[in-house]
Amino acid sequence: MKKLFRRKTLQAILERPEEEHSLHKNLGVWDLTAFGIAAVIGAGIFGTIGTAAVHGGPAVSLLFVFTAVACGFSALCYAEFASRIPIAGSAYTYAYASFGELIAWIIGWDLIIEYCIGNIAVAIPWSDYFTNLMAGLGWKIPAWCSMDYLSASRAQAAIETLLREGKALTPSLIEARDAWQTAPQWGSLRFIADVPAFSIVVLITILVYVGIRESKRANNLLVILKLVIIVLVIAVGAFYVSPENWNPFAPNGISGVLKGVAGVFFAFIGFDAISTTAEECKEPQRDLPKAMIISLLVCTVLYVLIALTLTGMVPYQELGVGDPLAYVFERVGLNWMNGLVSVSAVVAMASVLLVFQMGQPRIWMSMSRDGLLPAKFSQIHPKFKTPAFATVVTGILVAVPALFMNLTEVTELSSIGTLFAFALVCGGVLLLKRDKSLPKARFQVPYVSGRYWFPVILITFLTVGINENNQLLNDYFLQGSVEHPIGSRIPHWFFGAFCVMLLVGCIRWKWSLIPVLGLFFDLFLICELEWTNWLRFGLWLLAGLVIYAFYGFKRSKLAFSNVKK
Repeated sequence: MKKLFRRKTLQAILERPEEEHSLHKNLGVWDLTAFGIAAVIGAGIFGTIGTAAVHGGPAVSLLFVFTAVACGFSALCYAEFASRIPIAGSAYTYAYASFGELIAWIIGWDLIIEYCIGNIAVAIPWSDYFTNLMAGLGWKIPAWCSMDYLSASRAQAAIETLLREGKALTPSLIEARDAWQTAPQWGSLRFIADVPAFSIVVLITILVYVGIRESKRANNLLVILKLVIIVLVIAVGAFYVSPENWNPFAPNGISGVLKGVAGVFFAFIGFDAISTTAEECKEPQRDLPKAMIISLLVCTVLYVLIALTLTGMVPYQELGVGDPLAYVFERVGLNWMNGLVSVSAVVAMASVLLVFQMGQPRIWMSMSRDGLLPAKFSQIHPKFKTPAFATVVTGILVAVPALFMNLTEVTELSSIGTLFAFALVCGGVLLLKRDKSLPKARFQVPYVSGRYWFPVILITFLTVGINENNQLLNDYFLQGSVEHPIGSRIPHWFFGAFCVMLLVGCIRWKWSLIPVLGLFFDLFLICELEWTNWLRFGLWLLAGLVIYAFYGFKRSKLAFSNVKK
C-alpha cells in the first residue's frame, strides 16, 4: 500500500528538468489570461445557455454566478498549487505531491477524458457552425462530408419510420437523408465523414506542434476577435431587450434554475488548462494565479450579460434551440447578425480547441517523466521545443473520432472527469495546509475556519437549494419514480455521506473553508449527472488501473529512487 501511495516531495518535483526536456518560456500574465478566456468561452455561450434558460428563465444569469463561485473555490486551490509547483502537469502533478502515485495516475488518466473527449465534443459543433457560415457565403459543403456516418445511418432509419406514420421531417433529418443518399459508395459501404471537424483538429495540432510562441499569437488574436464580437452581440441585443420578458425572473423557482447546472458548468470547463503551461511561463508562481482568477471573472461577467440579453430579447420558453444566439437575432428581424454569430462561434470554438490541444500533451509529458508512460511521450522537439510525440498522439486521438463518430452519448464524460480533477485538487490543498514543513507559497488560499461557517452553509444549501418544499430526505435521497428510479439515488447517498465527512472534518480539525466548499460543490455537481455517466467513467478508470498495474507501477521512477513519502 505504501508503494501505491508513494509521493513525490516538492523538492523532487521542482528539480530542474534535463536540458532535453526544457521548454521555451514565452508566456506572461496576459497571455495566460487569454488562454483561460479561450478555454472557457466556447460551446457554452453558443449552445448550453439556451437549454439552461428554458428551465431557469432569466434567473439562469444567477446560475452562472453560482457556478462561477463554485468553480472559483477550485480555481483558488489550483492557484495555490500552481504557485507552489510551477511544473507542467496540472492536477496530475498536484495529486502526485499530495495524495500519492496511484491517485496521480487516476487523475492523469481522467484528464484524457477532459481534454480529448472534450475537444471532440467541440470539434463536431465547430464543423456545424463552419458549414453554416460557408453556406451563407455561397459555398455549400456536401452533407456527406460534413456529418458523421452514425448520425446519417440513424437518421435514415428514423425517416423511414416517420414516413410510415405520416409525420413531418425536420430539417436536420432531411440533411442527414441527403448525406446518406448522395454519399460516394464502394459496394454497400458509404463514405460519410465530418471532414471540417477533422481538418480543424489537424490544423490546430500542427500549430501546437510548431511552438508555444506561435500558439500564443494565434490564441491572442482569436480571443480579441471573440471578445469584440461578443461585446457587439451584447451591445446590439441590448436595444431589443423587453424588460417584461424578465418577469417572472425565476418562473420555475430555485429547483428550475438548478436543473441547468450541469450544462452551465460545462461552459466553465477549461480554466485549469492554464496550469499545464507552467514550464512555459516567464513568472509562473506570480502569473498563473492571477491569470486563473482574472479569466474566471471576465468570463462570468460575459456569461451573465449574454444570459440577460437573450432572455430579455425573447421569452425564455423559446430558447431551447441548438443555436440560441442566432435564433434571437433572427426572431427580432436582424438576419445580418446570424453571419456574425456564426463567425464568432467558429472563432470561439477554434480557440477552445487550441488550448485543450496544448494541455493534453503536457500532462502526458509529465507522466512520462515520472516513468508512468513510455519515454517517447516526454520527447521534446529539438527545434520547436514542444512535446512532439505527445502532441501528434493527441491530434490523432481527437481528429480520427471527430471524423467518423457521433459522441453525443459520452460528452458528459468531459464534465464528470473535470469535476473529479477539481475535487482532488481541493482535497490536495487541505492536505498541504496540514503539512507545516512545507515552505510558504507566493499565493495561498485565504484561511477561514470551517468550524462554524460550513455547518450554516450546509444546512442552508440542503434545505433551500436542493428542494424548495423542504422534503429533502424523502425526495432527494429516498423517493424514486419512473423517470428517476431508486437506483439513481445512489450518487445522492454518496453525496450525503461525503457531506457528513466534511462536516466532521470542519468541526474537529477546523478545515479551511474555501477548499471544503470547492469539494462540496464539485461533488454536488458530479452527483447531479446521470448514473450512466458514473458507469462509463468507472469503466474508463478501471481500464486505466489495468494499464497502471501492468506498466506504470513497475516502471515508476519512484520505484528506483530514494524519494519516499
